Amino acid sequence: MIKASISLQELRRKIYLKAKSDKTWQFWGLYVHVCKMETLKEAYKLAKKNNGAPGIDGVTFKAIEEAGLDDFLSLIRDELVSCTYKPLATRRKEIPKGQGKVRVLGIPTIRDRVVQGALKLILEPIFEADFCDGSYGYRPKRSAHEAVNRVCQAAINGMTKVIDVDLEAYFDNIEHQILLRKVAQRVNDDKVMWLLKLILKANSKKGIAQGGVISPLLANIYLNEVDKMLEKAKEVTMQGKYINIEYARFADDIVILVNDNYKWLTEAAYRRLIAELTKLKVKVNSDKTKVVDLTKQDTFSFLGFVYRRVKTKKGKFSVAITPKIKARSALLRKLKEIFRRFVSQPVSRVIYLINPILRGWVNYFRIGHSSKCFGYVKGWVEKKIRRHLMRARKRHGFGWNRWSSVWLYNTLGLYNDYKIRYFHA
Repeated sequence: MIKASISLQELRRKIYLKAKSDKTWQFWGLYVHVCKMETLKEAYKLAKKNNGAPGIDGVTFKAIEEAGLDDFLSLIRDELVSCTYKPLATRRKEIPKGQGKVRVLGIPTIRDRVVQGALKLILEPIFEADFCDGSYGYRPKRSAHEAVNRVCQAAINGMTKVIDVDLEAYFDNIEHQILLRKVAQRVNDDKVMWLLKLILKANSKKGIAQGGVISPLLANIYLNEVDKMLEKAKEVTMQGKYINIEYARFADDIVILVNDNYKWLTEAAYRRLIAELTKLKVKVNSDKTKVVDLTKQDTFSFLGFVYRRVKTKKGKFSVAITPKIKARSALLRKLKEIFRRFVSQPVSRVIYLINPILRGWVNYFRIGHSSKCFGYVKGWVEKKIRRHLMRARKRHGFGWNRWSSVWLYNTLGLYNDYKIRYFHA
């Protein structure tokens, strides 16, 4: 009797259920599933969906498909099966962070993205079963908005002492040996560990590449013990159904909120956090990490929002969240570059390029108290469009009398959905 091949989706479900039911189980026989054409095809599909730039070899998705996708994936499979696969170095790309600073992304080749994606597809359900509720970064069916809501709810519920944590160059300082030991606690497969080690060592002896497909999963695995420590702190400090400490983590962005009635708990939580991070050889940026008191009108930032405690018209305390000035500046900088590069192009082309950027940015920040910020952005963009139109006619000014705002939005199709959708606490 020939056993039917299990589908990738069903395999991932079974792996997850086993990992969830037995926290000590070590998985073996995983590598064969990494090498399957079904897994590689799904990994390619996900890589293409993200539509990233080519890696150091310059090979594009278009070139791969013109030469034959099946041949491309078959070659990868043969290299994996024969254990002759070797990843190429990543292509470095600097992303401006403001104030002259940059974030360096390591962009793998499409071939290496497929391999990382295949490995992630098999490993992810194991570790998803181990991850904690307070971790939101790059996880299936979880979003940054949910993390923002968790923080707001905690502050509304009286946890007004906030430890705003900034980790120093987190991705660059992940120790490979510590990470491999953590993975090995759940994975008893020499070939999987060999492949993971190859991926890690492709660029350096330390750290993981921001831009790698599997990097977010590995980053979450590395900090999972920190999450477990914070979950334990919540449990032991509970009074009945009331919790006195809450946290949220999105990749390396962490905030811890503590009930203001228990001042000792803030110091204790910070000490335990430092102790756990020290085990991982992760440093806290002492200049940016701070403890704020929301009852004293202090503010903190998390996931692009600034949080402050406010009193509602009904006399109750709530939390107002607004986009960081830095986030607004980054948006305008990106838009300004498009206006500069396409100054001689038709306005329809410019609008075609800026609309998706505006839509994505506004959709992210529309959950907050962002109306004032949105008004500024909308006015700035409209002026830029008007200047573009006037330049085409070799005239000065903004053409206020020549074109109505309604015409810009309805006829030209300039993005115009700046509605706010508040969280309901």
